[in-house]
Amino acid sequence: MKITIVSGSPRKESVTVRIAKYLLKYFSDKYPAHQFQFVNLQDHQIPFVEKVWSTINDVPEEFKTMAEKIYSADAFVIVTPEYNGSMSAAARNLFDHFPKQNKKVFGIVTASDGVMGGIRAAVSMQNQICAWFGIPCPQMLVVGNMSQRFDANGCLVEEKFSNNIMSFCNEFIWLSEAVVSKKGGQ
Repeated sequence: MKITIVSGSPRKESVTVRIAKYLLKYFSDKYPAHQFQFVNLQDHQIPFVEKVWSTINDVPEEFKTMAEKIYSADAFVIVTPEYNGSMSAAARNLFDHFPKQNKKVFGIVTASDGVMGGIRAAVSMQNQICAWFGIPCPQMLVVGNMSQRFDANGCLVEEKFSNNIMSFCNEFIWLSEAVVSKKGGQ
């Protein structure tokens, strides 16, 4: 199974990229039977949607490598800060270019330096994922007080938070495997 982790903030000062990088390593170490890919929106200045990219041939050359990670994914983990009660515009824009993610599981991870950790974004993302024909994983990872939990290099500082990470990852993988298995059996 291929899983693409998307770091959904293009900002250089992004705190969410810390948890995205941590999750990439965590998933790769804990679930070696699966392949994990990484899309960092700090590396891509994707134009606003003027045309949906329905096939790889529709994608401009400079975005083909990134697009292959979207097209080949069996599931996604979107890591985003909260912007005005929703996910980042950059993350939304990315998936609006690829809007039909039929029966693919989406893990929702939000993070901020605030206490609430982006919970409003997490809740609104559930509806958006359904609009993309995806399946939102009910177990979300909401990371408040981000700078107290992860350092600038993406290392976990608050060890007791590892239980939250483990619960999220286990539930996400379980649901993703179940959906991929069912899709293969159709």
